[in-house]
Amino acid sequence: MATTKWVMDPMHSEVQFKIKHLVISTVTGSFRKFEGEVVTESDDFADSEIDFALDVDSIDTTQEARDQHLKSAEFFDAETYPKISFKSTSLKKVSGDEYKLEGNLTIKDVTKLVSLDVEFGGSADDFYGQTKAGFEITGKINRKDFGLTWNGVTEAGSIVVGEDVKLIINAQFTKQA
Repeated sequence: MATTKWVMDPMHSEVQFKIKHLVISTVTGSFRKFEGEVVTESDDFADSEIDFALDVDSIDTTQEARDQHLKSAEFFDAETYPKISFKSTSLKKVSGDEYKLEGNLTIKDVTKLVSLDVEFGGSADDFYGQTKAGFEITGKINRKDFGLTWNGVTEAGSIVVGEDVKLIINAQFTKQA
């Protein structure tokens, strides 16, 4: 069967993360530059191959000082490791529009198998006759598993940055001719 390639549409996609600050509140951030593609043999996207990468230097938490800290060697070390990448190992339909996506996530020089939940939003043609497909991908990783071990403790003993990072990716892909 022939394969179909779909390319991520950055104008209609977003990559966000959420992490606890001082255990009491949540900080939300995003990455502004990323790229991805899906290669599939089926209309329901089961068993598709997914490749995704994002530009660490594009991190945005709306606070410039925090962004610079996250780009530094204490966290992502953007100068040495400019990309975070993901390559799928499987995409399986669970039920209806729900899928389980597994793959290798590489942050800095650490690669780990992660499991993410995917909701397929369906496909539609846009004003220009292009076929689009939409997905919401969610999951959780532990930042320390990927060597992001910086931590601070306040005078009162509160941990400054949580370990669990929630991922929320809304992705729209354009079918290639």
